[in-house]
Amino acid sequence: MTATDDENDGQATERVVIRDRRKIDAKAEPEAPAAKGKATVGAHRAAEPEDEAPVTAEEAEPEEAKPALGAELEALRTELEERTHDLQRVTAEYANYRKRVDRDRGAAAEQTTGAVLTSLLPVLDDIDRAREHGDLVGPFASVAESLTTVTGKLGLVAFGEKGDPFDPNRHEAVAHQTSADVTEPTCVEVMRRGYNLGERLLRPALVAVADPE
Repeated sequence: MTATDDENDGQATERVVIRDRRKIDAKAEPEAPAAKGKATVGAHRAAEPEDEAPVTAEEAEPEEAKPALGAELEALRTELEERTHDLQRVTAEYANYRKRVDRDRGAAAEQTTGAVLTSLLPVLDDIDRAREHGDLVGPFASVAESLTTVTGKLGLVAFGEKGDPFDPNRHEAVAHQTSADVTEPTCVEVMRRGYNLGERLLRPALVAVADPE
């Protein structure tokens, strides 16, 4: 082996030494990878925006729209009250109209019936005179009874009997006399009976009146 070969072998076996002259602090603790990871996640979450709460209809509605909505509701309420009052007034007027029509119809019917019955009163007077004289017999008696029944169904009521208290609203006095047998003005004789149609006076009775002595 030559000298050159020995030099090459010495260079090949020489070690390389790296020296780090930085000072190492033995008290400092190495940073934990897990903590570092948590800090990174926390920072990431802090950077993210928080979820927003649900927005209600009142919050979403602009503030200036609320007074306008209240005014509209108040206007609708006022209009509803006016329409209700109008309906009540029309209903009352219609009810009064129906009552007035029914009353007028009844009055017209009563007036017509009264006119027909008034024209029959002379016939009823003849029947009364025939009854007093005993002439109401045979077929004529049946006709008179039927006529009296029909007029009674129509509402005709006769009044005026001997001994009735004198009533100037219902009796027409054609003679006066005094008597010790009465204590008040009394009908002592009936010349012609009077008639009522319901509460309506068709004809007063003609009577002779006796006053107390």
